[in-house]
Amino acid sequence: MAKNTVTDVQDNPLYHDTWKLLKKYRDVVWSLELSVQQVQKKFNIEYGKSIDDFLDSVYLAGADLAGTEIEHHAQCIQRSAQMIHLLDNAVSCLREKHKDGEELYWILYITYLSPHKPKNAMQAIQLLRPHIRDISYATYFRRRQYAIDTLSSVLWGYTSKDSIAILEKFVPDLKDDTKLIRN
Repeated sequence: MAKNTVTDVQDNPLYHDTWKLLKKYRDVVWSLELSVQQVQKKFNIEYGKSIDDFLDSVYLAGADLAGTEIEHHAQCIQRSAQMIHLLDNAVSCLREKHKDGEELYWILYITYLSPHKPKNAMQAIQLLRPHIRDISYATYFRRRQYAIDTLSSVLWGYTSKDSIAILEKFVPDLKDDTKLIRN
């Protein structure tokens, strides 16, 4: 059953981007931390000052860093940091605002976001037990998929096609207009 659930998550376009982002989270956090440390050391060795001090002096001197290796490193670090920030904010929103937020948070945290990846599903379940009582193997996979789906809606929003049936119930006059969206 576990293999089918993983396959379902990988094959479903609704989950794909979120699942992929979650799978890379630990690596990106680690890489970001190392990149920042390496750049800081490089600046200290080459220029004898911190990055902030260096950039302040460059900007005060009116120098342009466009197209330089320094700019490239800064942009890479900034993109990675923005991705992590986006995901962290979405997870925080889910935890604070969703009716099952605390449970979903712990599933996402233990499975994808904590510094140490569980060795397998059983270890993840053991780590979840202090936070979620009576969680079984099947429940873990079902709730994990639900957590990814819910996080997807926070990250990417609902598409108009997902909302059409609900809208038609509340605003029947939209039925003719929504036929265009469906096609």
